[in-house]
Amino acid sequence: VAPGRRRMCPLGWLGVASLCLGTLWAVPAQERRKAEKPKADLTLYENLDLDNYDLTLDNYGEILDLSNYEELYDYGDLAPKIEVGTLAPRPKDPKTFPDLGETTAGTPKLQPPSGAGPVPPAPIPGQGELRLPSCLLCLCLGTSVYCDDADLEHIPALPPDTTYLYARFNRIGAVRAGDFSGLAKLKRIDLSSNSISWADADAFRLLPSLQELLLPENRLTELPELPRPIVRLDARLNRIPSAGLRPEAFRDLKQLQFLHLSDNQLDFIPVPLPESLRSLHLQNNNIQTMHEDTFCDSQDQGQIRRALEDIRLDGNPINLSLFPNAFFCLPRLPTGRFS
Repeated sequence: VAPGRRRMCPLGWLGVASLCLGTLWAVPAQERRKAEKPKADLTLYENLDLDNYDLTLDNYGEILDLSNYEELYDYGDLAPKIEVGTLAPRPKDPKTFPDLGETTAGTPKLQPPSGAGPVPPAPIPGQGELRLPSCLLCLCLGTSVYCDDADLEHIPALPPDTTYLYARFNRIGAVRAGDFSGLAKLKRIDLSSNSISWADADAFRLLPSLQELLLPENRLTELPELPRPIVRLDARLNRIPSAGLRPEAFRDLKQLQFLHLSDNQLDFIPVPLPESLRSLHLQNNNIQTMHEDTFCDSQDQGQIRRALEDIRLDGNPINLSLFPNAFFCLPRLPTGRFS
């Protein structure tokens, strides 16, 4: 038995040795596999706490970093590019736009704020009765509306709190009675350099705050009735004859200070003139004569009319030296021909 036992010992030792050698070879193989992995893969996990990897809506942004999501996935041309500052293209079929006047079931219509009346629309030039709010056609800044050189053919419908209107260098042909209705705060209207050939008699008369009316370089042949608070009227470079002025048109305008009617077709000086008048420009008309009471009261030799310091009659076929009693009360002689 002993000899047999001695013969089996080498076999047993060989088995034990193979096991040991297999173990020794296994460890380096695992180490080699770890070393073969890229270092970039290790960095993905070095800050990842796998013990607390509980994904919820609260910690979604903390566990997954989406800041470089576009770099991870390239959409290419799947979505159209829209440049900043440009408008999205309109659909080909305009019916795809929702009708703001209609509402879906259960959705109430939007109502304007209480106390704010709707602004009436203004006509679009060349499009008949199609109308838009005036602040889409013009520039509205505070209570001022600027419509200069906007190719308008009509007075635009204005916001109810408009104080100043500038609509110069347009193609407006007429001023209607309702163009300024309800504008109680309107102080200045500037319609210079248009094509206005007529204005309704009540186009301006009912404006309670109007102080300046500027109508130069138009085609007026008749002057409409003016409101009582008017301070400045400029109707130069029109076609207004003396017959186009109402009798005693300026007598009751107690606040009128500047009356400029030069370059028209007047035959005489429109009298009586209010005591408030400071500047009267009538140059380049057809005035040939004047009355003794045109500027002064011929019965009151002590009268001094201090306010009226600027009278221009140059460019008229009148010899002022023939009418000395007409302006003896003035602080300055009128400008014109004296010979």
